[in-house]
Amino acid sequence: MTTTSLPIAGTAALAALPLPAWRRTLRRVVGHRGLLIGGIVLGLAVLAAVFAPWLAPHDPFAQDVTQRLIPPVWHERGTWEHVLGTDKLGRDYLSRLLYGARVSLVIGFVTALVSGLIGTTLGVLAGYFGGRVDAVVSYVITCRLAMPVVLVALAMASLVGGSLKVVIVLLSLLLWDRFAIVTRSATQQLRDAEFIAAAKSLGASTPYILVRELLPNLMGALTVVATLEMAHAILLESTLSFLGLGVQPPTPSWGLMVAEGKAYMFFQPWVIMIPGLVLAVLVLAINLVGDGIRDVATPDGRH
Repeated sequence: MTTTSLPIAGTAALAALPLPAWRRTLRRVVGHRGLLIGGIVLGLAVLAAVFAPWLAPHDPFAQDVTQRLIPPVWHERGTWEHVLGTDKLGRDYLSRLLYGARVSLVIGFVTALVSGLIGTTLGVLAGYFGGRVDAVVSYVITCRLAMPVVLVALAMASLVGGSLKVVIVLLSLLLWDRFAIVTRSATQQLRDAEFIAAAKSLGASTPYILVRELLPNLMGALTVVATLEMAHAILLESTLSFLGLGVQPPTPSWGLMVAEGKAYMFFQPWVIMIPGLVLAVLVLAINLVGDGIRDVATPDGRH
C-alpha cells in the first residue's frame, strides 16, 4: 500500500502547484472565444494584405470596359475568372479588395501608433507630475474633445487635399485623446506605488522611472485602446474616402469602392455590399481582439 500511495500523493501534489503565469494567460486566451475568432479574422486580413501581390488573380488597376459590372460567381451570370465580379471600369473586385486591405490596415496601424505616442506622452506627463502640467494637458484634452473628429477631418482634407499621407496625419492628430485620458488616470494611480518609491530611493532618474517602471505597467490598457483606435481610424478613412476626401483613385480603398458603386446599388447591390461587409467584419474582428485582450489581461476586473 505504501508503494501505490506515493505516486498518487506525488501526482496530487503536482496538481496542487500553481500554474506559471504564461500558462494561465495561454489558458485564458484559448478559452476566450471572441478573442480567438477576432484574432483569426484579423490574422487572415493581415496575411491577405501582405501577400496581396501573390493572391490577387488580376491587376487591381487594369481596366477593361468590356468586362464591366460582371456579377460574382454565385450569380447566374458570374464567372470563375472574376470570383467577386468587376466594378464599373472592369477592374477585378477580389484583387481590389486584397489591395484595399493594405490601405485599411496601414492607416489603422500607423494612426494607432502615432496617436498612441502623442496621447501616451501627454497622459504620462500629466499623471506623473500633476500640478500645472496636469492642468495644461487637461485643457488640451478638453479642447480636443470639443472638436468633432469627422467635421474637422473633412474640413482639413478639403483644404489640404485628400491622399493616403494626409489621412494618416489628420487621423493621428485627432485620435490621441483616448490614449491621454487612459494613461493619465492609470499614471495617477501608479505614481505613489511602492515600486515607484523604491526606484526613487535608489536614485533612478525621472525618464528611467517613466520609461522602465511606469510604461510596462500601462501596456495592457494601451493595447486595448490601440485596438479601438485602429478600428476607429479604419472607419474614418472609409468615410473620408467615400466622400472623396480620403484615399484618391485609382488606389484601392474599401470606402472608395463603396462610393464608386453607389450609383449601381439598386441594380447591382453587390458592388457596395461586398466592400461594406468586408469592412464591417474587419472592424468587428479588431474590436473582438481588443475586448478579448482586456478580459485576458484583467480576468477579475471586469463586471
